[in-house]
Amino acid sequence: MRPSKRAADELRAVTLERGVSKHAEGSCLVKFGDTHVLCTASLEERVPPWLRGQNRGWVTAEYGMLPRATGDRMRREASAGKQSGRTQEIQRLIGRSLRAVVDLEALGEAQITVDCDVIQADGGTRTAAITGAWVALRDCIEWMKSRDMVSSEVLKDHIAAISCGIYEGTPVLDLDYAEDSTAETDANFVLTGSGGIVEIQGTAEGAPFSEEEFGQLLGLAKAGIGRLVDLQKMAIL
Repeated sequence: MRPSKRAADELRAVTLERGVSKHAEGSCLVKFGDTHVLCTASLEERVPPWLRGQNRGWVTAEYGMLPRATGDRMRREASAGKQSGRTQEIQRLIGRSLRAVVDLEALGEAQITVDCDVIQADGGTRTAAITGAWVALRDCIEWMKSRDMVSSEVLKDHIAAISCGIYEGTPVLDLDYAEDSTAETDANFVLTGSGGIVEIQGTAEGAPFSEEEFGQLLGLAKAGIGRLVDLQKMAIL
């Protein structure tokens, strides 16, 4: 039995609330159960120096956790003078995931930065961030469209992410912290709305997992991300 009493293939309660930031061109407050992440998309009409003159844009991401996102207060990384390796890894993952479904030439010479700030953490912060970041990014692009800043479709597909793992010998979907901290295997899947694989991160915390178990985790992830994409579609109606 899972600590949350959920079925093996059951997501936590997921909500995607748009327009939560007055100033950002796109924003979304995403909740995967008790994991809450604020995603804001900001437009800059310039590109990084290495992209100048190439008639294409860029999408990038930053990620951070507020000091009381967890049970004990964490020191702000700004006060430490550098980002942790974990933070850098996650924000690069978010950026890669978003760029996988963006036509950078259609975006033109502009940069969109999606900031993902974890307000409350209970496992799956990176997967929630990617799922909410797509909504914020989409609304930023719609903001550009309404001002005739782009003339063709910039977004090629949806992108969403979910965690899966083997908990007490059973493959399960969408791990919360109680499961994630003791799971025998932990994996994160990033897929497009059409089912394309963007990234898979999987680690055996105890005994190695089998190819059959990996297939079960992938099946859970595909079904879970299908439901997340449906929620994204409902959110943007």
